[in-house]
Amino acid sequence: MILGVIADDFTGGTDIASFLVKEGMSTIQLIGVPEASDPTPDADAVVISLKSRSCPKEEAIKDSVAAARYLKSQGCKNFFFKYCSTFDSTEEGNIGPVTEALMKELNTDFTIFSPALPVNGRELFNGYLFVKGLPLHESPMKNHPVNPMHDSNVMRLVEMQSSIKCGLVNDKTVKTGSKAILDAMAKLKNEGYNGAVIDAIDDADLYTQGEAFKDMILVTGGSGLGMGLAKALLTSSQDVKEAQNKGRPNYEKTIVLSGSCSAMTNAQVAKYKESAPSFVVDIEKCVISDEKTDEYANEVCKWAVENSKEKAPLIYATANPEALAKIQKEYGAKASSLAIENFFYKLSAKLKEAGFKKFIIAGGETSGQVTKALKVKGFYIGPTIAPGVPWVKAVNEDISLALKSGNFGEIDFFNQAQGKF
Repeated sequence: MILGVIADDFTGGTDIASFLVKEGMSTIQLIGVPEASDPTPDADAVVISLKSRSCPKEEAIKDSVAAARYLKSQGCKNFFFKYCSTFDSTEEGNIGPVTEALMKELNTDFTIFSPALPVNGRELFNGYLFVKGLPLHESPMKNHPVNPMHDSNVMRLVEMQSSIKCGLVNDKTVKTGSKAILDAMAKLKNEGYNGAVIDAIDDADLYTQGEAFKDMILVTGGSGLGMGLAKALLTSSQDVKEAQNKGRPNYEKTIVLSGSCSAMTNAQVAKYKESAPSFVVDIEKCVISDEKTDEYANEVCKWAVENSKEKAPLIYATANPEALAKIQKEYGAKASSLAIENFFYKLSAKLKEAGFKKFIIAGGETSGQVTKALKVKGFYIGPTIAPGVPWVKAVNEDISLALKSGNFGEIDFFNQAQGKF
């Protein structure tokens, strides 16, 4: 194993896995930390997907450290803590606390933060994170239902969440080259810093970073850094198409499930509804009781079967900011979110029994619940649908999935996914 990745959610795991495969690094994505008795993954990179982005920080730390220990037991020497390119987190964490815990576990006294993903419009300049030209705190992320972002300065965010003293390696230094980056980091370390935010405004910056960080025990960041590291760490070229073929989907019955309330997913849902059968989830029927939720899931599954003869039907709980605010006020933010997750969990298991084998899913939390319900233990990474969103195929089931982070993909993503093989 050349690289071990600890991802804080499911879509984030497939996101970085797709970039690693694209650079020729054979990759397996696992759901949760494997048991000691499970077979050893045979791949250059292993991505362990957790559900640690928005859970209590103690739980996030425990699961992340367990993942690091498993990767160490497999001989891993290079570790990557992967989080969203919009640094999704709260003032308490979980990015900062998990990073601190991993530094302690891996016995390293310095790490870097590189969340940029320029291909999807996430750029880092002078330590400030921008989303398609807007400062993070002015972008649609300010209305995120779980982790609303109110600051664009990544150094401040890190220091707010942890005891890490965080400096900056700016764009000018990155453009100078990998040696200049390492010199700047050494200077920061001598000044008492134990972390550094690294600017990146284009893909070339991420390849330069990969060369600079290839010998670091622990790096943290978004999926973009993954392609730079993969290129720097591989000693020989690999057959990308052969690696992707293992995760190529078949032509089985397809369903589209959307739980994300991001601005882009709202637009994607609206676009797809123009040409496909759609069903909006009734939140009230999901919060009454577990028994009622099960009955409702049966009802919705029946609708999906009846409407799957031509185009893949869409079942969605996606809502715009105004509607979401109303739902959260009426049912409570946490209660409504958990109710929707529970509904998609029950529904997915029933859809599998009804013969659906291809799942296109929008939203990290929704993706986590669906993969859990389908009893998927891991994925082979297939062809890319959009940057950071590949088709994946379960290693233990005849099931294919497209796991899309909320803001990823173009407006016609759900149609595009069904044509990408």
